[in-house]
Amino acid sequence: MANVTITFTITEFCLHTGVSEEELDEIVGLGVIEPNRTEDAHWLFDDRAVTIIHRALRLRRELALDWPGIAVTLTLLDENERLKQENRLLLQRLQRFIN
Repeated sequence: MANVTITFTITEFCLHTGVSEEELDEIVGLGVIEPNRTEDAHWLFDDRAVTIIHRALRLRRELALDWPGIAVTLTLLDENERLKQENRLLLQRLQRFIN
């Protein structure tokens, strides 16, 4: 099974997500998403970046956060999810050890 990655130019990305190019510069600067750079230094964004931005826009709308607040929130949410997965694995190992 082949993995297919969809990429978007800056203009396509902004049209698809509804963020302006100025907001996109700030979002990239804060590390919320990272563009793929081409040989001619143009940014391209993959479909994962679109998903992250849609999540960020939902946080912005529902919690009225600014972009720096969104960047911190997304980092904390990702870390929380990583810790939950780690705890699940540790509990599975513990169960195997006990049984």
